[in-house]
Amino acid sequence: MLFNSIYFLLFLPSVVILYYFIPHKYRWILLFVASSFFYMFFYPPYILILYAIVLIDYLCGLWIEKSKNKWRFIAVLTSILANLTLLSYFKYYNFFIDILDEFAFVIHKQNPFQHLSILLPIGLSFHTFQSLSYTIEVFRKKQKAEKHIGYFANYVLFFPQMVAGPIERYNRLGEQLHLKQKLTYENITNGLRLVLYGLFVKMCIADNFAPLVNCVYENPQSYFSSSVWISMFAFSIQIYADFYGYSTIAIGAARMLGINLMDNFNQPYFATGIQNFWKRWHISLSTWFRDYVFISMGGSKVGNYRWVFNILVLFAVSGFWHGANYTFIIWGLLHGFAYLFDRFLQSYCKINFNKNLFSKFISASFTFLLVTIVWVFFRSETFEKALMILNQCLHYTVNTSKTIEVGFNTLIPFLVFLIIEVLIFNKRFDHWISNMNSFLRWFCYFVLCIFIMLFSSIETFPFIYFQF
Repeated sequence: MLFNSIYFLLFLPSVVILYYFIPHKYRWILLFVASSFFYMFFYPPYILILYAIVLIDYLCGLWIEKSKNKWRFIAVLTSILANLTLLSYFKYYNFFIDILDEFAFVIHKQNPFQHLSILLPIGLSFHTFQSLSYTIEVFRKKQKAEKHIGYFANYVLFFPQMVAGPIERYNRLGEQLHLKQKLTYENITNGLRLVLYGLFVKMCIADNFAPLVNCVYENPQSYFSSSVWISMFAFSIQIYADFYGYSTIAIGAARMLGINLMDNFNQPYFATGIQNFWKRWHISLSTWFRDYVFISMGGSKVGNYRWVFNILVLFAVSGFWHGANYTFIIWGLLHGFAYLFDRFLQSYCKINFNKNLFSKFISASFTFLLVTIVWVFFRSETFEKALMILNQCLHYTVNTSKTIEVGFNTLIPFLVFLIIEVLIFNKRFDHWISNMNSFLRWFCYFVLCIFIMLFSSIETFPFIYFQF
């Protein structure tokens, strides 16, 4: 079920009303049924995969807690292998077959393995990572194993964030699901504010920029370099607005049920440097990789060369997590090298990107430009297409005849969005607007509703991170 659909606008209030109407001891049943129904809107049979993840990690959590020594390690290894096997089969199987095809061609042999026509379950990477964090925390003795399978199932399946995050830890989300949440004016109003703003960001910003991106990326050689640059910047805006809009709606929907999800973004395009960017972009995934990959490799408590190696592995794995394609790995490695260079400038050259307002503006502008260029590898289907895009944006050619124009239906909502982002700098929308007087608050609600009705894209685009 899409957040920006009429079905969700009927589904969410129905769940919220029932949630507060029924006794607390039955609410876990409602959330389980509602979350299952929400996911089955996409492709019903794949709910069985999520149920398998729930059952495996629930049993492994109990096994880890009751075991000692090597059996604890075997139990957590079982959970890790089970989750990664499911993820690899659905997401990476055909990618590995492509590699075997290339190897077989080199040695003049035939690859005995065939490609599979399988659909990737929506949000599978998010589900496996969220569930894995639970068993790893139980193994590290930082989390008690959940005895009630229903509450654990709701932790994995919780519908506001089940498809694209934010990736929560059990000590936050799981414990809140156990609490007897009370209906409060603050939770409902703040939740509605976030849902409204998230819909505006998705439908008026992300979906209006999407056509500008798609037309150029389909055939970049047909467009002037200026149009290619516009398309590149448009994708930077599109992917941020798309994922930020989703996360904002997810946080708002959960808030209406009394559940506080972590903030997944903190205005990353205002970041002064790549290090700062990754503290602001997709925060839940960044902290997941930090806690369970980087630290497991030794983190920063190693020599300089090993630390550099750890950083590059971390970013390469992060890129590969996003998709089974070389372009995602290259995207991750480029960010890794940029991160190392950023660290070098600050630690060894003693360059302060935050010295004054002017230096902040310059460093933020350069960071945005760098991130925009690297996004080309993320968006391109192939490495060759990415090079074609970059070549086209740097060379003026007389053979092209096409240009793209940013219409008023795209530009006006974007300017409003930019103004709001500047005004709420380092704040969240619901916190910012709640401090206004009632007249200004309702005026903002009215403007956002009018913009959604007048400037929403005619075409509806799926959330980009659903594919991950």
